[in-house]
Amino acid sequence: MKNQIIAVLGLGLASILLVQCKGGVKEDLPPVDFEAIEKSQPEVHGTLIKDEDMTLGSPLNEEWVKGGENIYNLKCLACHKLTEEKLVGPGWKGLTKKRQPAWIMNMITNVEAMLESDPEAQKLLEQCLVRMPNQNVSKEEARQILEFMRKNDGEM
Repeated sequence: MKNQIIAVLGLGLASILLVQCKGGVKEDLPPVDFEAIEKSQPEVHGTLIKDEDMTLGSPLNEEWVKGGENIYNLKCLACHKLTEEKLVGPGWKGLTKKRQPAWIMNMITNVEAMLESDPEAQKLLEQCLVRMPNQNVSKEEARQILEFMRKNDGEM
């Protein structure tokens, strides 16, 4: 008898909940204009970094390596592999051996300026067929990413 009462109360409660939730949430929200949002938040570009502005230390700064790895996992992993394999963008293995540190940092922080003026960046665009989006990475964050890239290339 007790079980029957509990079953009836449970079915009654379930019925009430189903009736109350039948309509769902009906809000007439305007569609989101993502292009307008992007235009209202302009990309921030600094001046191009020069080779003489760069000093690479040895041994690697492990704090920067860890910070660079965190940024990579958050902003770069979807398009770049740590091997030579191309995903959306080129793989990172060996990159610090092929390119100057300032070039790498400029591609990270000033991709539009690099694509406009740098022949190597333009060749990469032809190969990858996709412009690298601006991730609004600061120079300090780009330096940490560079340190992570150096570690990925076997530097100590």
